[in-house]
Amino acid sequence: MSELNLILLGPPGAGKGTQAERLRDEFELPHISTGDILRQAVADGTELGQTAKGYMDSGELVPDEVIIGVIIERLGEDDARDGFLLDGFPRTIGQADALADALGGLDRSLTAVLLIEVPDEEIVKRISGRRVNPESGRIYHVDYDPPREEGVDDVDGTPLIQREDDKPETVRNRLAVYHEQTAPLVAYYDDQGLLHRFDGTAAPNEVAGHIRATISTLRREEEI
Repeated sequence: MSELNLILLGPPGAGKGTQAERLRDEFELPHISTGDILRQAVADGTELGQTAKGYMDSGELVPDEVIIGVIIERLGEDDARDGFLLDGFPRTIGQADALADALGGLDRSLTAVLLIEVPDEEIVKRISGRRVNPESGRIYHVDYDPPREEGVDDVDGTPLIQREDDKPETVRNRLAVYHEQTAPLVAYYDDQGLLHRFDGTAAPNEVAGHIRATISTLRREEEI
């Protein structure tokens, strides 16, 4: 397999960050997050970055064509020539079509779309259980990693807080948006035979093992 071009899909709190780190390290893939590369393009002062900055500064959504341009610009860098891991993009069918067209223009294509699935109530439990030290940023979880004394940081005794983004109602709203945006994408990539599903309720090592096995199978199939 000459390239390993991957998209990582999954709801907030599904463990995408953990799996992205493993894929990046094991397969030496650049982990390309839309937000990160937009900020980098702005910082670098590229033409597309300056265009994106105009929209961002005015509080408007950056148009798809600008985002696609920034992503394709990033995929042209040396570290992405043998593959990439896209995270947070595409979010809509329109973006997926634009990405396919842009990759086709570079004589490249997607290898697989990795979907990490976790039931909504488990996501709510995972995220809403977080408690944070507002000064140091240390994170605990009321069920999985509780502080020794409830509501108090183990290290400096600072009272822990629940961030607004972590409150159950906020998490459910985020999940509703995710499902609205992602459900069509799941069908889109499934119809193309690119979608592979993984049980995100399993232990991270187990999820990583299943992803690794899937990629190995894809590579063997290409060699046949």
